[in-house]
Amino acid sequence: MKRVGAHVSAAGGVENAPLNAQAIGARAFALFTKNQRQWKAKPLSRESISAFRENLEKVGIAPRHVLPHDSYLINLGHPEKAGLEKSRAAFLDEMQRCERLGLELLNFHPGSHLRKISEEACLKRVAESINRVLEQTRGVTAVIENTAGQGSNLGYRFEHLAAIIEQVEDKSRVGVCLDTCHTFTAGYDLRTVEACEATFAEFEAVVGFRWLRGMHLNDSKPDLGSRVDRHESLGKGKLGWPPFRYIMNDPRFDDIPLILETVNPDLWPEEIRRLYAFQSA
Repeated sequence: MKRVGAHVSAAGGVENAPLNAQAIGARAFALFTKNQRQWKAKPLSRESISAFRENLEKVGIAPRHVLPHDSYLINLGHPEKAGLEKSRAAFLDEMQRCERLGLELLNFHPGSHLRKISEEACLKRVAESINRVLEQTRGVTAVIENTAGQGSNLGYRFEHLAAIIEQVEDKSRVGVCLDTCHTFTAGYDLRTVEACEATFAEFEAVVGFRWLRGMHLNDSKPDLGSRVDRHESLGKGKLGWPPFRYIMNDPRFDDIPLILETVNPDLWPEEIRRLYAFQSA
């Protein structure tokens, strides 16, 4: 079964996110468990944790179908000691918040070398950061999101994802989230059935579907290989509808959170409806 949702608001408390997901017809969702543009946040209250768990059960969404996203400030491959330690501490806090909420996944962008160290050294730091945090937490999988490769961001090549996974010690708690916009602007075509077949075959060969824990379903404003991260509403960008029809009819994408991060939240209910309609088309 496909589990489509969106990155919904947690304004007023994380406990509101499951209800916001239900309101748009979602069977999965993403959220920030804290303000994504701040390094620190108040600890989650026992009341919020309890209400979140109750609402999650109420709407019938399992913890494995929730894909929280960490703060955009975190850089687990930071070339400088102070920035690296600050990022690792913040990532640990994010993982612990998921742990307290009873969630099983935490999605993050791998990191940036800031043109101060090599790609290889940066990828090694990312893996070391993951290892440190996994040692201090239980039950939450670190889910590496592929990137568009904008600026000095790593993770835009499937080889980057594979290199990080190879260096993670606890393989049972690492996975990957593929973003369709990022995949496309990083240079992997998805505009036709044939392109999807080729790109996902390459993903299987280089990384492996056994590591796939979630997806972000986004159309793209920039063109193929532009290395620019700008999402668009489904069917309104350079990708069009073919890759989303393909994903909705391929069992390799069953039972994982398929999350919209498209630019107009007002369209999310219709985008979700159209995605599910592809299964009977």
